[in-house]
Amino acid sequence: MLSIKEIAKLADVCPATVSRVLRHPHLVSEEKRDRVNSIVKQTGYVPNNLAVNLRNTKTYKIMAIIPEVIRAYNNVIIRSMQDIAIEHGYSVLLGDTQSLQSREKAFADMARTREVDGIVLFCSRFPFDIDHTVDLATQLPPMVHACESTDMLGIPKVNIDNVAAAREGTEYLASLGHKLIGVVAGHSLTPSTESRLAGYRQAIDSANINYNPNLISTGNYDLNMAEEATQYLMSLRPRPTAIFAFSDEMAIGCLSALHKLKIKIPEEVSVLGFDGISYGPFLNPALSTVAQPLQQIGQACMQLLLPQLNGEPMQDCNRVLPHELVIRQSTAPAPVY
Repeated sequence: MLSIKEIAKLADVCPATVSRVLRHPHLVSEEKRDRVNSIVKQTGYVPNNLAVNLRNTKTYKIMAIIPEVIRAYNNVIIRSMQDIAIEHGYSVLLGDTQSLQSREKAFADMARTREVDGIVLFCSRFPFDIDHTVDLATQLPPMVHACESTDMLGIPKVNIDNVAAAREGTEYLASLGHKLIGVVAGHSLTPSTESRLAGYRQAIDSANINYNPNLISTGNYDLNMAEEATQYLMSLRPRPTAIFAFSDEMAIGCLSALHKLKIKIPEEVSVLGFDGISYGPFLNPALSTVAQPLQQIGQACMQLLLPQLNGEPMQDCNRVLPHELVIRQSTAPAPVY
């Protein structure tokens, strides 16, 4: 597909003129307007002026683009989004990408083809091609970016402070006397994982604990991989006395591995999760966690998206919601050998 720059070159005008012809033709001279429209017609160019186009033909559907819909973490967020959406006459469609970039782009293109009115993006990659010579808001549908972040400026975002949250979780384990704190991390390239690792590093540095990269293993937000990562951590000598899993679901994999190895929790090894999923209290032992305000995340997404759906301009804002350390039975003071 041709870019707006290429259309401008063919029409012998600047990209801003092409944008004005497509959005506000009355602001452009008839001669330039005819020239641009002729090139658009010849090339079959589809304007990337999504925000305006979508508002002209409403579907009353919203697309949530999510790496893994089945994760328990997503359930509460999606339901709280849906509750507000239904109140305002909208339906929420779920785009499960399975972390595939091709699917992210395919679901995002549903806005381009006017199949949905807006997008809530839960992926770390940005699925739209952006022309930085043109105003960002004219190129995008109504959208909010949640839980993961990109370096794309000008888009409303909803998140927690992942650095602070992981730092508090690690500080808690250190306060219990744990000096060998293993980590089961998420996807290595995601911003949330990088931020949580940064918080972990800050906490152990503050506690004068030597950083050991061997204590960092990857679970990729997968139960089986988290179980394998825990088995690896338990093979180390000396082995960790605490494990900080960067999701509650990975913490379940940790608990499973420790049970199979007949390692007592928390007497021998403490386990701390992250997210605050609903069945954490029902695990054996009940899971300590750094809880995210999942319902509030979904609500905030809709609060930032609805004004855009009603024609208001996209706002460049970052809504950071509070986390909470929830202490249950899976963590205890470090064992004394």
